[in-house]
Amino acid sequence: MDRRQFLGTATAAAGAALIPSGAHGDGRRRLAMPPLRDTRATGRLALTARPGTVRFLGRAGSVTAGFDQDYLGPTVVMRDGPLGVTVDNALGETLTVHWHGLLVPGEHDGGPHSAIAPGGRWTVDMHLAQRPATVWYHSHTHGATARHVYFGLAGVIHQTDGRDDDRGLPNRYGIDDLTLVVQDRRFDADGRLIYAPEPTDILNGFEAGRVLVNGQADAVAVVPPGIVRLRFVNGSNARFYSLHFDDGRPMHLVATDGGFLPRPRALEFLRLAPGERAEVLVDFAAGGPTPTLLSSRGGRMRVLPFAVDGREPVRIVRVPDRLDVDPLPDDAPDARLRRFSLTMGGGSSGQSRGTAPPPLSHAAQAHAHHGHAGHGGGTHGAIVGGGPEAIGTRMNDFAINGRPHDMRRVDFEVPLGATERWIVTGGGGVEHPFHVHGVHFRVMRIGGIPPRAEESGWKDTVGLAGETELLVRFDHRAGADAPYMYHCHILEHEDAGMMGQFTVV
Repeated sequence: MDRRQFLGTATAAAGAALIPSGAHGDGRRRLAMPPLRDTRATGRLALTARPGTVRFLGRAGSVTAGFDQDYLGPTVVMRDGPLGVTVDNALGETLTVHWHGLLVPGEHDGGPHSAIAPGGRWTVDMHLAQRPATVWYHSHTHGATARHVYFGLAGVIHQTDGRDDDRGLPNRYGIDDLTLVVQDRRFDADGRLIYAPEPTDILNGFEAGRVLVNGQADAVAVVPPGIVRLRFVNGSNARFYSLHFDDGRPMHLVATDGGFLPRPRALEFLRLAPGERAEVLVDFAAGGPTPTLLSSRGGRMRVLPFAVDGREPVRIVRVPDRLDVDPLPDDAPDARLRRFSLTMGGGSSGQSRGTAPPPLSHAAQAHAHHGHAGHGGGTHGAIVGGGPEAIGTRMNDFAINGRPHDMRRVDFEVPLGATERWIVTGGGGVEHPFHVHGVHFRVMRIGGIPPRAEESGWKDTVGLAGETELLVRFDHRAGADAPYMYHCHILEHEDAGMMGQFTVV
């Protein structure tokens, strides 16, 4: 087994390996990549959502959930063409799996209408045809999305055309091409994962002071002394990040949600809203102290330290000048205009404290109650089947255009092949990340000015920092039995009703 194969099949537990002595490390744990699942040869993908147990801080174990592992899921490599998918639900409650950023019909999108019952299986035969991009997948079970994602039901997709070498981009998984799922999490005094939202956590979104990367705390990313590609996925429930290196070195942005930009753009700060993705190139060839990635949004936070391993061969030594991409559409002033207003009231009790257990099977709950989850484990697993009624979410204070989400109501219909202009505004003193299923859009203006670099290119999620104008294309069908969703990607807001749905016919 060569080194790339080893890195591609290692689980998060491999993060226990120490940093090599030649990598300027200090004995801390090496960051592990999610296991790699390459579907290009088989055209098949099988995933199982199941309960797990993780000792995030090396002390008491936390009851968690993941896809084919204890927390999070594998990095799935996909290419254009047919892909047969099966998802098995080994949890004790209903689940859906949404392919966030894939352009597929509504019946394949995995929204809240595509429910998988406990012990059930969801089978879809998709056909992929879209630009290379970093995409992700996560639970989208209405009323339980925030809890499911928080406890680990998410993973990353590399949609590829196999031409990264031609573009001069790093692509050795886990070596010079790192997948980084960034999440903030809360822990109790014994190191157990906590999700017990107070009313303010619902109004503002559930945030925490501890950052995990790929489900690991206090790990170090080891990189070669050259150009390295970092694929960021903001998998947090509500936290926005403003990422930067402590030594001020630039990040060269090469891709946003929907794929590559025409040319790299040098940034000192990379802003990511919940649900957004971005790919950057960073040069680690310079000498001196190795850098630490920080976030300055909402207070200074340490995200991920890096260590350079001089023994690792370097493939890429310069940032490419250009990338081959299709041109973006021009403005369409005559396109149909729709307006959306995201609103929230101040009276919601949200998800009541102590009533949001992780998604578990009956067997896993019994396992936890008998102490195998670490330090007793008895604070988890009090409820099986956590829908909105079980977790106490009030669905009447959070809305879009004055209407909270209703699974039985289609809010509007769009003709297949249409292009529309959407103007979206947030409210309640909170910056809302706005996500649309089944489409890519171009951000035309935010607050009356052109978008920043992170908001350029093809997008599916954008932070509403002011009145935001989008140019949206609708190239895939979605019927009333499996409509597309549009919603705030602060997951507590989404669960509480800040979501709508539409068809494309």
